[in-house]
Parts: sequence; structure tokens; C-alpha cells
Amino acid sequence: MSVTASVVLFALTVVSLALIPIGIGLFTTPVVLTALRGYTAQRRLLAANWSDVRILTPYRRMPADLRGGFVGQVKRCVLMLKDPATWREILWLPVDMTAGCVTALLPAALFVYPFESLVLAAGLWRLFTEGGGFWYGPIAVDSQGTALLAVALGLVIFYLAVRYNTPLLRVHFALTKSLLGPTNKMTLAQRVDHLTETRHDAVDSSAAELRRIERDLHDGAQARLVAMGMNLGTIEALVEKDPAQAKKLLVMARESSAEALTELRDLVRGIHPPVLAERGLGDAVRALALRLPIETEVTVDLPRRPDAPVESAAYFAVSEVLTNAVKHSGADRVLADIHHADGMLWISVTDNGHGGAAVGAGSGLSGIERRLGTFDGILAVSSPAGGPTMVTMEIPCELS
Repeated sequence: MSVTASVVLFALTVVSLALIPIGIGLFTTPVVLTALRGYTAQRRLLAANWSDVRILTPYRRMPADLRGGFVGQVKRCVLMLKDPATWREILWLPVDMTAGCVTALLPAALFVYPFESLVLAAGLWRLFTEGGGFWYGPIAVDSQGTALLAVALGLVIFYLAVRYNTPLLRVHFALTKSLLGPTNKMTLAQRVDHLTETRHDAVDSSAAELRRIERDLHDGAQARLVAMGMNLGTIEALVEKDPAQAKKLLVMARESSAEALTELRDLVRGIHPPVLAERGLGDAVRALALRLPIETEVTVDLPRRPDAPVESAAYFAVSEVLTNAVKHSGADRVLADIHHADGMLWISVTDNGHGGAAVGAGSGLSGIERRLGTFDGILAVSSPAGGPTMVTMEIPCELS
């Protein structure tokens, strides 16, 4: 079936490319190449599941603002054909039909072939005596003795098949990886694209954070300080004429100053919490959990502290996830686990809510994903309908 699919897709691809000059291929080529990408994605999944061979996806990212219509279709076709991964996949199809087919069938054939020797030893060899016997490998089976010798050879082949089946299958997927996996040049290009994107995200996040701080200062503490200054001016005018009214205004000024101080502290905590700077990520998340209205259990295993930028990004990512759990999940219990292993900071937040969380446009999880992407971090979400929801974050870092 795999060979049939490769043959059909190769034929459709060649025909579709040939039809591009007359315009028909502009519409059929993206459809065929999309089907080819789905087919190769399935093969990558099989390689990972059957032989633990990881084949990365080397496609260039398609623009999100591609329009429909003829112009958009032409642009989509051109972008897919300009992607080196497309041509490597097309080249892989004939390889998969030939060498790939042989390397895939060989492990199965080695399992089946020994059973033929058992059938010969059971008496089937007698049907071939007139023609000089039946050849089982290098053995001419023309008697019961040679049939038993064929069984011995079959057992050896079966033993080799059991022992070397996995390495032989890995050869097939290694051949697949040599064409479907990214080259060093493609990996470097992807890395450059990723760094460019994360740099833009970091700049946008910094600009948004500065605007938030400016807005909070203008609408909060600054407004209260201005009001307090006006009250003090009024108090100065009333202190001799109406001491009682001046006293009331003093009370209001003191309350305004206290509220302004509280807002400034909250603002500082939003920029970089003092407990994070003083006691590290673990204690900062524990302090955050104590302020939540639902039961939250935090487990931390960090022998040392990550670098300050990573620590700050991890803290605000956890804060956002916990806030989402409180606001949207309907959960009454949250578990947070933070530990470091294999050069990675691992964070998981699990709630027993109704599920349905997803990373997408407009989602708070998308912002977390962009924040972690600045540090080559990864965000994974498992949130089936009915729950539970598990948000996992991985950030490459070393502890200092």
C-alpha cells in the first residue's frame, strides 16, 4: 500500500508540475503537494513510533495573510515550489518506491521465509523431486534429510530476523530521514527565521510592557498623586479658616498616598517581584499560589537558580497559566511542578477543570508561547473536553 501511494503521488506531482505552464497546475499543484506533505508527515510519525528515528519537519513557514483567489493561489504555489523541502519530498518518492520498498520488506520477509522450510519438511518437497528438487536458499531440497537441513537454516534465519529486525527497520527509516529530514543549510535557515521571529516578538512584548507600565502609572499612581497635591493645596488655604475641613482633607490625602503606594508596589511586583529577585523562582511561585482563591500545590526541585532572564520569563509564564486556570477552567485544585533535568527547566501546571484550553490567536497561551520562544522554550497543552488540563513548558537553561 505504501508503494502504491508513493507511485500515485509521484505521478500526480509530475503531471501537476507539467500542467503549470498552461495554468491548470497552478491550482492542482498546491493540492497535490499538500497531500504529499500529509503523506510524509505520516511516514515521520511511523519512523518515530516504530524505530525511534526522529525526522524533523523542514518546511518554510507560509505567510498567515495569504489571500484567496487567483493571485493568492499563484503565490501559494510559488512559495511551496520555492521551498527546498518540497523538492526533497518529490525526490524521496521514487527512492521510497525502490530502495525504500526493499528495506521495508526485508525485515518482514526474514520473518516469513523460515515458515517455508517447515512446509517443505512437512512433505511439500516431494512435489519437486522430478525437477531436481526445490532450492531453499543454497540448499537443494530433494529428500527428507535436506528438508530438515532447510528447517535448520530457516531457524537460523528466524533467529537473525528476531535479533536484527529493529536495526533493519531502522535502516529503512534512516533512508527516509536522509531525504525527508532537513539538511544543515535548511536547519540553519530555520534557525535564522526562528531567531528573527522571536526577536520581533521580544521587541513587541517589551513595547507592550512599556505601554502597560506607562498606562498604569498615568491612570493609577500619577492620578492619585495629582489629586493628593490638589488636596494639599486646598488644605494650605483652609488650615486657618476651616481647620475641621482641612483635617478631613488631610485624611483623604493620607488615604490617597497609601493607595498610590499600594499601586506602585503592585506595579513593581508586575515588573519584577521582589520575592523573585530575593528568593528565586520556587518561592516566588509559592508566594503567587498563596494569593490564588483555589487550592494550589507547588512542587519545586531546583538545586540552584536559573539565569535571571529565564527565571523571570518562567515566573510570568506560570503566573499567566495560573491566572487562566482561576478565570476560565472552573477548577478547584491546581498542581504546579518545577524541576530541572537534562539542561532543561521543566514546568507543568495541571488543573481539574472542564478542559478545552488551546493555543490559538487571541489566547493567553499564545502570548506565553511567544514569551518562551525568545529562550527557545516550548509550550505544550493537553486539555481534552471534560479535563484535566495540563500545560507543560520546557526552557533550555543551566542553573547557576
